[in-house]
Amino acid sequence: MKDKNLVIVESPTKAKTIGKILGNEFCVLSSMGHIIDLPKTELGVDIEQGFQPRYVVISQRKKVLAALKKEAKDLEQIYVATDPDREGEAIGWHIKEKLFKDRKVLRVVFHEITPAAIKESFAHPRQFDTNMIEAQIGRRVLDRLVGYFLSPLLWKKITRGLSAGRVQSVALRLIVERERQIEKFVPQEYWEIEAQFKTEKGESFTARLDKIGEEKAQINSQAEAELLTQDLKQQSFYVKSVKETEKKRNPDPPFTTSTLQQEAFNKLRFNAKKTMLLAQQLYEGIDIGEEGPVGLITYMRTDSTQVAPEAIKEVRSLILKLFSPEYLPQVPNAYKAKKLAQEAHEAIRPTLIGRAPQELEKFLQPDQYKLYELIYRRFVASQMTPARSLVTSVAIEAGKYGLSASGTTVLFDGFTAMYNRQKENGEEGKPGIPPLQEKQPLTLAGLEPSQHFTKPPARFSDSSIVKTLEEEGIGRPSTYVPIISTLITRGYVHRVKGYFQPTELGCKVCDLLVEYFPKVMDVKFTALMEEELDLIEEGKIDRMKVLEDFYQPFKTSIEFAHTNIKKEVISTDEVCQLCGKPMVIKWGRKGKFLSCSGFPECKFSKSITTGVKCPQPGCGGELLERRSRRGFFYGCSNYPKCTYITTKLADTQEQA
Repeated sequence: MKDKNLVIVESPTKAKTIGKILGNEFCVLSSMGHIIDLPKTELGVDIEQGFQPRYVVISQRKKVLAALKKEAKDLEQIYVATDPDREGEAIGWHIKEKLFKDRKVLRVVFHEITPAAIKESFAHPRQFDTNMIEAQIGRRVLDRLVGYFLSPLLWKKITRGLSAGRVQSVALRLIVERERQIEKFVPQEYWEIEAQFKTEKGESFTARLDKIGEEKAQINSQAEAELLTQDLKQQSFYVKSVKETEKKRNPDPPFTTSTLQQEAFNKLRFNAKKTMLLAQQLYEGIDIGEEGPVGLITYMRTDSTQVAPEAIKEVRSLILKLFSPEYLPQVPNAYKAKKLAQEAHEAIRPTLIGRAPQELEKFLQPDQYKLYELIYRRFVASQMTPARSLVTSVAIEAGKYGLSASGTTVLFDGFTAMYNRQKENGEEGKPGIPPLQEKQPLTLAGLEPSQHFTKPPARFSDSSIVKTLEEEGIGRPSTYVPIISTLITRGYVHRVKGYFQPTELGCKVCDLLVEYFPKVMDVKFTALMEEELDLIEEGKIDRMKVLEDFYQPFKTSIEFAHTNIKKEVISTDEVCQLCGKPMVIKWGRKGKFLSCSGFPECKFSKSITTGVKCPQPGCGGELLERRSRRGFFYGCSNYPKCTYITTKLADTQEQA
């Protein structure tokens, strides 16, 4: 039978999966993402006409548009089945406006690509959501205003080719400020004393000195620790009190975008970009043999913890099948939504709940399987009963000294039988304490003083930066990965063993923006702008008002900065080999370099050496700091004759 309907989606994989579900009466094609955008070489926003965007067709999409228009010519009905968020709504709207303005185009929305969900959505199409479209336009215009006007200021002060973004710059500030906290941190020495005890029955456990008299034990040196250890050896120890508390630990909600990215990093060491790439593959469709392609998880860009009633019913049946009745709560677990979460969306969950991950493993690549199993187990666990444990706290007295010990005994594993999230420091406590009675004497088996130093705050990882961005209200599910990727691509941060470290260029950009644009770089102000974009989507505030309120004070800051910013020039003792003028330090995407002060008349430049000799025998070169997509490294100045590289100068420290 000839196709009667055209369905347009964003990606070829999604088109293939939906096409097989809908059958021969539907032609499903991909737009390959956005078809139009603001122009790259100009502002593209008419400020005087209510901040109207002036879109242009993306050059790589011209053939796609022609093919879509040709295919639709003789078909009865056109459907747009793009993703169910702002970006998806905007892509669909732009397709309609650009290609089918005079034709009826229906919008279909679904949160999982399964036969039941697809057929249900096509049975109940809707009109385009103008509020969602307005919110997406608002974000795009806001981001363009900031980037377009800030970037030339960075060129003026630092170097050409740099750029700034609205949300990315605030994320950069968080990373830079954390790095400076680390740099300023002065470790403080402290000591702890642990005592090993034995009961009359020969059972052993460990306690820690925590009180001296009425004061908290603070031991600042080895000498203090040794004196206390000697004094403790002379004491008699007995149990002062025993307290038992039953502790209940509730399961975590099913995944949202941010919690999936956090847990995938913590458990699987996947960065945020990899996690979302794998999640998109699982959502858009995996070929599972005779059944063909099926989306294995619900839509992966969501801040909602809501779950469809039919999925709740299905998972409760599964829990009863896998476990005894005490693992199933009497009523389904419900989770509190965070402020401004999109409740029309679902949490990230498996679509084939009744099929164990092991049944699908042969159809998945290893990393796809790891992420799918994580999502599956977290979802099932979210509808199970709490875990219960008995926490025993023991206070021990020895003259003026007080010691404490605690232990945890699992009473009922509950949801942890299915899923246990990555443990945080001290979260699970210590092994159980043997049965003890008040006033029971204890035999001291040993004392162990140990030296420690206070630690600086940790650098941000993919997990912790996403968690912080969400907690601060910066960015949304679709923006976490672009924020991180953009900072790395621009050379403002790089990864060091999985943690983000700002580059010198990143620090300079951050300082300049904080000095001249404190409001744009303010975390709370950025969070407020995100809330206002959400309110546009809810139809509670006008897009033009949001942009107008932002632009007027921003314009004043731009004018002030243009007047007051001066180009920073750092002189050196070196002279140019070509013209004899002094060399100056400049910054580029790949870091610092030496440039002739006579630029642009003289274009001589060279890398700044580290002063460390290349260790290759007979080379005689020096190591230079270089940068690639993967981060910073050190390469020989005699490249390409010498191809030596290293990531650590500590590998070779012989001075040149």
